Formats: sequence, structure tokens, C-alpha cells
Amino acid sequence: MPFAELGDVRLFYTDEGSGDRPLLLVHGYTADSHDWSWQLPHLVADHRVIAVDLRGHGRSSAPADGYTTAQFAADLAGLLDHLEIERVVAVGHSMGGSVASALAVEYPDRVAAVVAVDPAYLLPDETAGAVGPLLDALADTDPVPFVQQLVGGMDSPARLPALRTWQVRRIAGMAAHVLRQSLAAQVTGMALRSCSEPYLLRRSCPVLTFYADPARAAVEQAVFTDPQSRVVTWEGAGHWLHQERPAEFNTLLTGWLASLA
Repeated sequence: MPFAELGDVRLFYTDEGSGDRPLLLVHGYTADSHDWSWQLPHLVADHRVIAVDLRGHGRSSAPADGYTTAQFAADLAGLLDHLEIERVVAVGHSMGGSVASALAVEYPDRVAAVVAVDPAYLLPDETAGAVGPLLDALADTDPVPFVQQLVGGMDSPARLPALRTWQVRRIAGMAAHVLRQSLAAQVTGMALRSCSEPYLLRRSCPVLTFYADPARAAVEQAVFTDPQSRVVTWEGAGHWLHQERPAEFNTLLTGWLASLA
């Protein structure tokens, strides 16, 4: 069965393909492992690929708490133990990019490299000003409409309307405490540059990142510690770069992985 019982959480995952360097695919906030459908057929041809649903997301269980970047990373370390996998390349989108980076920082022996797609970190601290009142308001109201508006506004014109519909409909089925706690942990922690910049400097492995915003790409480049690290910038793209330009993304990803061998 593709479920792992890990203490207080039951994680759903798929495990396909084979290869010496397994890939661990980590989706973003309010998403699930289906978000990697554009990559899975390509990657499993040459790699063992584990695609996981984070706690509270997709088919995984939704405990009462534990929706911090650190706990998500701890869950993934437990999953690797469950699968008896020593080391992976951690690939994360949005919040998943923060989680993949946390896995590399907190469990450096478990992560050979990180790939982050428009990750939810290194955002200007100025964005924190409205966070407190927003979180207070969400505590007393249904968070679904707000989160649907937030996530739906991250698209670009290149993204198919059906994908936006798919994303916001998934949000409608998520538990309110998961939506609130996951968002609060991000916007008061790893999302802010003052928090994430010193933390990301602790990543000792090669890092490949994809951005639509060249300003954020430049900030990321300044925290690289390995000379094999690289930033790719696609100006004008939306938040789901790996879905908007899948063929190009897949080619760049596998080419960079091959260069590390």
C-alpha cells in the first residue's frame, strides 16, 4: 500500500521507476502530488521517483497540528526511513521548495541536491505588515474563499483555465485548520527574507531554482554555497512554472542532474 504510518500522520506517496539517485517530489500549499503529473512520466524513465502528499494535503491524513516547514521536513525524513532510502534529490514547488530546503538543512546527509520551483521564501519583509490582521480574520471565518482567491491569483495568462479550476476546487475540500496553520507558518517564517536568508545559507548541497521574478532570482543566487548551483529565470511566467513549460523544465532538470553525476 502506498501509505506510510509515521507517528501522528499517515502519508500517501507513490514510488515508481529505478535509479541510483532517487528523486523526492514535494508539492506546494493546498496542492498534492498530482501537481507533478507533467514530470512523472519523464522522470521515472531514468530515476526512482517518490511523489508525496504532505500532511493535511491530498490523500494524507490531517492531524490537529504540525503544519510548519520543520515538521513537514521531519515527516519526509521519516518517509525516507520507511522506504530505507539514504539520500535523495529533493524537488519542491512553492511551499515545497521551502520544505525541500529545510530537509537539506536539517538532514544534510539525506539530500544530495535541491531543486526549488518558485519557492515560498526570500520574499521582502515588507509583505509582513498585513499578515497579523489577515491571520486574525481567518481565525474566525471560513478560510476557503480567501485561499482560493490567493492561489487563483498566482496564475499567468499561459496557464490553462482548467488548471486554475482544478487548483481552487481542491482547496474547497481541505480542512480549515490545515489551510490556516500552513499559511500562518509560511507567512510568519520561511517566506520572509530575514528568516529564510540565513537559513538557506546552511544548505551545503547544489541547488537549482526556477523563478519568474529576476529580482528574487538574484537574491537566491546570493545564498548559494555550492558552485554547481544555478538559477533559471522565466520572466512573465506564473507560479506553476513546471506546468506552464513542462518540456523545457524537464529537459533543464534532467540535464542539471546529469551534470552532478
